[in-house]
Amino acid sequence: MFDWLGGGVIGSLLGGVFRLAPELMKFLDKKNERSHELAMFDKQCEMEKVRGQIRLDEIGAQRDMSIDTGMMAAFKSVIDQQTEMVKSAGGWVASLSASVRPIMTYYILMLYGLVKTAQVVLAINAGMELKLVLALCWTPDDMALMCGIINYWILDRSLIKRGLA
Repeated sequence: MFDWLGGGVIGSLLGGVFRLAPELMKFLDKKNERSHELAMFDKQCEMEKVRGQIRLDEIGAQRDMSIDTGMMAAFKSVIDQQTEMVKSAGGWVASLSASVRPIMTYYILMLYGLVKTAQVVLAINAGMELKLVLALCWTPDDMALMCGIINYWILDRSLIKRGLA
């Protein structure tokens, strides 16, 4: 008796579901597409942040380089002015001026040597072995100082004479 009702209702319901299925698939597809676009936009934003930071770092490096270049030019200008003043003042002033750095170097090295010698003597008098005393008194800072002096007085002069510095 209700066959026509049951068959018609079920048929209508199934027809409605099958009509809604493509719309549901479109909705899910759009949702996935939007989330993908949002993820891509986030990645682009991150990339732009990184590009901006790189650009800021480049600008900072260029600024530092121009400051360093300006400072070197100022030092060179002062040295050139002093050289010209010494030359115009005469030979004895040039000799005196040329002897300032070597005399300062000898004086500081002499004081440095006296301090290091005093350290060694005091440590030996305190009962330490000579090998241990020397190992403790000669630090990486001492090596750096010695290398700096050797580089200045030997390597730097050689490069200047060859026109490489």
